Amino acid sequence: MNSLIKFNYFLLILIAVGLNYGCKTQQREEVPVVKVIKGDFYIELYEEGELEAINSTNIMSPNIPWRYGDLKITQIVKDGTEVHTGDTLVVFDPTEVRKSIVDAEARLEMSLAELERMEVQHASDMEELRADMEVTRLSYEISKIRFESAAYESDVRKKEIELNLDRAGIALDRIQEQIDNRLKIQKEEIKQKNLSINQDRNRLREAFETLDKLHLISPSPGIAIINRNWTTGNKFQIGDQCWSGFPLIQLPDLSALRANVKINEVDIAKIKDGLPVEIRPDAFSERSFKGVVHKIANLAVNKDSKSKVKVFPVEINIHGTDEKLLPGLTVSCRIELGKIENALCVPVEAIKAGGDQSFVFKQVTGGFEKIPVLTGESNKNYVVIIEGLGEDDHVALMDPFADKEEEDNADQKTE
Repeated sequence: MNSLIKFNYFLLILIAVGLNYGCKTQQREEVPVVKVIKGDFYIELYEEGELEAINSTNIMSPNIPWRYGDLKITQIVKDGTEVHTGDTLVVFDPTEVRKSIVDAEARLEMSLAELERMEVQHASDMEELRADMEVTRLSYEISKIRFESAAYESDVRKKEIELNLDRAGIALDRIQEQIDNRLKIQKEEIKQKNLSINQDRNRLREAFETLDKLHLISPSPGIAIINRNWTTGNKFQIGDQCWSGFPLIQLPDLSALRANVKINEVDIAKIKDGLPVEIRPDAFSERSFKGVVHKIANLAVNKDSKSKVKVFPVEINIHGTDEKLLPGLTVSCRIELGKIENALCVPVEAIKAGGDQSFVFKQVTGGFEKIPVLTGESNKNYVVIIEGLGEDDHVALMDPFADKEEEDNADQKTE
């Protein structure tokens, strides 16, 4: 009886071991395996960027005289709106300008009235002076006739008549001089008043021109991209104030776009002008576009205001256009740094690290063998194998001994 029990117990143990071995064998057979790839390997660098129009029209806030106060936005087009030539983009508060127009019109009207009164007064003064001159001239003519008729008068009488003639001549010269001086004065007064009138007219014209400047219209069709207000950090909106000459809106030329990316200082030495780039917008990543590295900044900048990491701005020109490509879109850029011909490659997942050594699980008859490999360049998906594998080899994408190692570790802990 005991022998039968022992036999049954031994049989159960064998069945359990067999089942356990069968399960492990099945798990190992499910390990994904790939063949070593031989072909052209592309060395790549992936960076995110943002689309921007190469050429765009900046809509600037108008330059207006300080007397009209600050520029306050009372109307602004919505960000991203499609606009046409002549559409209103921004309207500024015209209150101060209209008040200046009323004041300038009143000053001009007053100056014109003063000029009219001045001209009337000048005419009256000149009429009076010319009347005095006529009386003086007649007195001179009489004195002259008397002098010419004094041939038979006594010497004393002749002398008296001659003195009267001289006095009449002096009086005539004086009145003529007064007229000449008065004409000069009147001319200068008219000149000054006309200058004042011209200033008033210029102020009025300037006010009307400023009023026109407060309406910014689109010079060309495009998509209105609102810029950010440096004071608030948000995009300009109704109620915001801005300085004269500040860029408010961009009208990008959608026929030529570029992607602006920031390359880490560690990788910037790999970037050269003319490198091909594949661009994929995050909004529709199934589409890709070709481009080329166009410009590399000479100076590094901080990655952002809170980071000390140094990056170099790089411009990538995009070939062709598409109605879906719009400024401001976030894009993923795959920069092709170079190519290795006839390279042996395996997926990144196949490479395992152990200290300073890299290794793979090579498929052999009856299972897998852990072998060290010497790796080279890598990209997002593949790693170049310099030594350790051949073209016909197959490798596992996961550790086929992971379960066995975990079990051994558990047994050691139990002991």
